Amino acid sequence: MKGFFTILFLLCLQQTLWAQDSTINFLKHSPKKATNRSAILPGLGQAYNKQYWKIPLVYGILSAPVATYVYNNDLYAKTKFAYVARIQEANGDNSNVIKIDPSLKNLSAGSLQSYRNIFRKNRDLSIMWFIIAWGVNVMDATVSGHLKEFDVSNNLVIQMAPMKSDAYQQAGLSLQFKWKYTK
Repeated sequence: MKGFFTILFLLCLQQTLWAQDSTINFLKHSPKKATNRSAILPGLGQAYNKQYWKIPLVYGILSAPVATYVYNNDLYAKTKFAYVARIQEANGDNSNVIKIDPSLKNLSAGSLQSYRNIFRKNRDLSIMWFIIAWGVNVMDATVSGHLKEFDVSNNLVIQMAPMKSDAYQQAGLSLQFKWKYTK
């Protein structure tokens, strides 16, 4: 399994080489590399896109589901143990009642079961939110990688102009995109 992840990691970091060209372009920005790197390690795609300011945001967003997972998993384990101890107590075995967390000692078995189910559900939801946040991180790196070489110079013009449709004999407005080529 370790070898599989090593090969996967090396494949994600490979450079694309074209044998037909006499020059090899190593510096061309690749959205695929940004996607792969961000999928492997959150924030690595943003670093590849040179958007370093997004890296703390990525880890801040990913830390919220992790913190809720740790919190809910801890309380789930405590309430699960307390619930089992209360069930054993009802069957005559009082050996684990003393080990119940002090904040849960006064709760009944029904209440403990309800809390246990709530904490389990919240723990599972935090896993789902972590996966969604990781996916948003990958999508951000992909979109930013595609827009990295997008032309936003003054050579782009958008203007509204009147138009006449000969086919329908109607007048209207058209939105025209023009590129100014200056040499």
